[in-house]
Amino acid sequence: QVQLVESGGGLVQAGGSLRLSCAASGRSISGYNMGWFRQAPGKEREFVSVIGLSTFQEYADSVKGRFTISRDNAENMVYLQMNSLKPEDTAVYYCAAAAARSRLRAGAADYWGRGTQVTVSS
Repeated sequence: QVQLVESGGGLVQAGGSLRLSCAASGRSISGYNMGWFRQAPGKEREFVSVIGLSTFQEYADSVKGRFTISRDNAENMVYLQMNSLKPEDTAVYYCAAAAARSRLRAGAADYWGRGTQVTVSS
């Protein structure tokens, strides 16, 4: 079992930055593909970014060039640096882990965090 706890959300003005953190416990994340998803009010949860076991990274078109995902296996942490935030980035952001990257990318993670709220004001 892997427990995931997100932090770092908050209220920020458009154009600002936030850094989300995901702390994992129970098992090392070194064997897991890690990702971030988000869900805005009234919308379905959507893919944001995924980082593979080594250097692979993928981003949703809506965040490409603004968000950066990273991982620290030694600390069992995953991060999402969000720059140039827009009001449409407002959502609850979830950290997720999966053994298979394809499953994670499809939103079928093995483990999910409870989420952290990000609100971007215009």
